[in-house]
Amino acid sequence: MELLKILQSVEILAINGPLDIDIQDISYDSRTIKNNSMFICIKGYTVDGHDYIDDAIKRGAKAILVEKKVVYKKDITYIRVEDIKKSMAIIADNFFKNPSQKINLIGVTGTNGKTSTVSFIRQILEYDNKVGSIGTIEIYDGQKKITSKNTTPESLDIQRNLSKMINNGCKYCVMEVSSHALVLNRVDNIDYKIGVFTNLTQDHLDFHKNIDNYKNAKQKLFYKTSSFNIFNIDDKTGEEFFKNSLKTDIKTYTYGIEKEADFRASDIKLYHDRTEYTLNTNKESYRVSIPILGYFNVYNTLAAISTCILLGIDCEEIIKRVLNLKSVPGRLERVENEKHVNIIVDYAHTPDALLNLVESARLFTKGRIILIFGCGGDRDKTKRPIMGKIAQANADISIITSDNPRFENEIDIINDILKGIDKNISNYLVVKDREDAIKKAIEIYQKEDLIIIAGKGHEDYQIKGNKKYFFDDKKIAKEILDKI
Repeated sequence: MELLKILQSVEILAINGPLDIDIQDISYDSRTIKNNSMFICIKGYTVDGHDYIDDAIKRGAKAILVEKKVVYKKDITYIRVEDIKKSMAIIADNFFKNPSQKINLIGVTGTNGKTSTVSFIRQILEYDNKVGSIGTIEIYDGQKKITSKNTTPESLDIQRNLSKMINNGCKYCVMEVSSHALVLNRVDNIDYKIGVFTNLTQDHLDFHKNIDNYKNAKQKLFYKTSSFNIFNIDDKTGEEFFKNSLKTDIKTYTYGIEKEADFRASDIKLYHDRTEYTLNTNKESYRVSIPILGYFNVYNTLAAISTCILLGIDCEEIIKRVLNLKSVPGRLERVENEKHVNIIVDYAHTPDALLNLVESARLFTKGRIILIFGCGGDRDKTKRPIMGKIAQANADISIITSDNPRFENEIDIINDILKGIDKNISNYLVVKDREDAIKKAIEIYQKEDLIIIAGKGHEDYQIKGNKKYFFDDKKIAKEILDKI
C-alpha cells in the first residue's frame, strides 16, 4: 500500500522523504522487518524502539515512524508524530483496510471471567460459523493458534489478526479487552458490535493508581459498540455502566442471579461434575446443564448464553450446545492422577477471584481445602494482605509461596501477604519455593481433601528478574505424585 494512504488521518509533526513509496508490511519489532516495510518506534517500559532504527533499516525498512527527533539517513522516509500509539492504531486500521468493520467483533471486559466468557461464546457460535478469538491464553485466527503475550495485544497485532480471521472465513471474533488496552490506545480505531461486562474488583492499581481510574478505563469499551451492550447487573459497577449505557443509542441488556435481569439464573444446583440452573428470559424458562464447575461459572455461561441469544441463535439450540462446553485450561482444572489425590489449578490472582474459587470449591469438597497461592511481583501491592486475609478465612490450610516475583524479592511479597494474616491462628504455612509448597500440600493431604494451586492457572513459566523459567503447576504436581 502506498505510504501516503497508510498515513491518512495521522497527525504528523514532520516528514523527511518521499510518501509515494509502496509499503509491504509494518512492524514495531525490528527483528521481524522485511524489505519495503515500515518500522514503528514504540518506547516501552524497558526497551525503546528508537534504538533499533539502524537494525530495522538493515533488514529492509523504508519508512520509520518516530516520536523523537533522529538523524536522517538517505533513501529512508521518516515520519515524526506526537503520540506513537495513537498513530499506530490509525496506521494499522488503514493498512489492513478497516477489518473490524467486516467482522462481528465481540469485546468482553471486566476483572474476572473474561477468558472463560470469551471461550464459552466462541464454543457456542462455532457450531454454525468459523469464530476467531483474542485473549489471555491464545489468539486463534480461524486456522491456527498462537500463544498470547498480553490479554489484549497492540493495535497492529489486533488489526493483523482480524484481517487473517476475515481471510480465513471467520464471521465472528470474540476478544478480551483489558483496561490497559483501553487506556494505552491498543483498541483505538476498532469497532465493536457487542460489549460484555463481567464484574469489577480490585486489580491493576499499580497501573491505574485508584479504582475509579480502573473503572473508567473499563467503561470506554461500551462507547465503542454499535449493536448492543450487556452487563452483569449484580455487580455494582455493572449496574452503573448499565444505567450510563441506557443514555446512549445502543441497545442495552442485563444478566444476573440476584437482581431482576433480562437474562436471569435461578434454582442453581452445584454438583461434583456439573452445574445446573434455570434460565429465565422473555417470560420463558429453560433448564440449563453445563459440565463446568463453580458458582462463578453460572455468571460466565449466563453472559455467553445471553450474548448468543441476542445474536439470534435459538435458545433451545444454545442449551443443547452448552451440554458439551469445555472448560478453559487453568480454570478449575483437575490434575488427573492415579493416586486419587484431589488437586485443581486455577488462575485466580485477585481477591475476588480467590474468594469465589474457594467458596465454589467448598461446595463440592467433603474434606479440608489446602490452598497454595502467592502474589505477582511489580504488580498491585495493596491486594496482597487482602488475599492473605481471604485465604486464612476461607481455606482450612493456606500455604503462602512464590508466584511470579519478577524484580521483587520473594520474601518481601510474602511479608506483604502476611500483613493480612492473623498470626494467632495456626492455619497457614510459608514455603517460599513454589515446587516445595506443592510437595508440602501433597504431604499433608488426607482422603477427601482438596488441594488448590492458585494464581498461575494455564501459565507454564515463572518469572524471576528478567528471566522466564519453565514452571507448570499442573505438571509439577503430577510429577510429584508420580514419585510417591
